[in-house]
Amino acid sequence: MPPRPAAKTMPASSTADRPDPVASGTPDPGPPSAAERAYLQRGLDQPGGKLPLFDHDGQAYPSALIRGCIRKGWATPWFANPMKPDWLVCRLTDAGRTIAEEKGPVGT
Repeated sequence: MPPRPAAKTMPASSTADRPDPVASGTPDPGPPSAAERAYLQRGLDQPGGKLPLFDHDGQAYPSALIRGCIRKGWATPWFANPMKPDWLVCRLTDAGRTIAEEKGPVGT
């Protein structure tokens, strides 16, 4: 049986070329929803800030939730999964880590 190919990491330029929403003057994304904050908090205890694909009940996180966190600058795609190209494997950004560590109110 041939060895499985290793997961390909995204080139550094793919995330480094994206502007930081805060530094670029992009409008404040506002407070996170309860679901966004809970999702981001799951990455706090993971190596590299890896965000989960599934919730505590084994259900896949909605892609809209994940894409929303990416759009707001709180998460960034980490690597492509060749076996499941539709899965968004992400990690926390510095801004996402700050949001996840906050104890303040959440949006709706």
